[in-house]
Amino acid sequence: MRVTVFGATGGIGRLVVQQLLDTGHQVTALTRSPDKLSLTHPSLTLITGQLSDRGAVAKAVTGAEAVISALGPSLKRSATGTQLADGTRTLVAVMNEQKVTRFIGLATPSLADPHDKPHWKHKVLPVMAKLMFPNALRELEGMTQAVTSSDLDYTIARITNPTDKPATSRSKSGFLGHDKVGSAMTRADIAAFLVSQLTDTRYKRAMPVISN
Repeated sequence: MRVTVFGATGGIGRLVVQQLLDTGHQVTALTRSPDKLSLTHPSLTLITGQLSDRGAVAKAVTGAEAVISALGPSLKRSATGTQLADGTRTLVAVMNEQKVTRFIGLATPSLADPHDKPHWKHKVLPVMAKLMFPNALRELEGMTQAVTSSDLDYTIARITNPTDKPATSRSKSGFLGHDKVGSAMTRADIAAFLVSQLTDTRYKRAMPVISN
């Protein structure tokens, strides 16, 4: 498939790009700093730009069959603004214009899915996030709302504790109150789950929680 990746220079994004290339996909990545990706491949196209540049976003999405976003907000308490939420709204608008419907992205269990049942994480995680990472939570809420309120065919994987441990090739997924899903998950396995959603139809227009 022809897949456009946003957040390609982050810890999860780099692994997404590598796994896509390893499995034969054509990849386009939009990044402010192409040098940070330190990866070259005949099936990889790098476009320099950022989410606030609608023209660059449109160029990156042109011809895509799916979009994978590994973007996540800064966890610094000094962070301000809603650049990612604003940029995600731009991305959704561009995808609608170009009739690219498949979106795969990330969020956290601080945000609920309609498939969830009442769970302690619904009470504890949003309170913790508001106290510790208030701007990051605002960004996540804005990013997620931009996607879920659209007509896109989305899957948003909710993660809690990404680690840099080696890939396990084991994953659990489901919804709070229904399925036994933990918290920690390796970044390599998160990337593998995102890539797997290109062909997995279980979680269309849903936000599963995932873990190892």
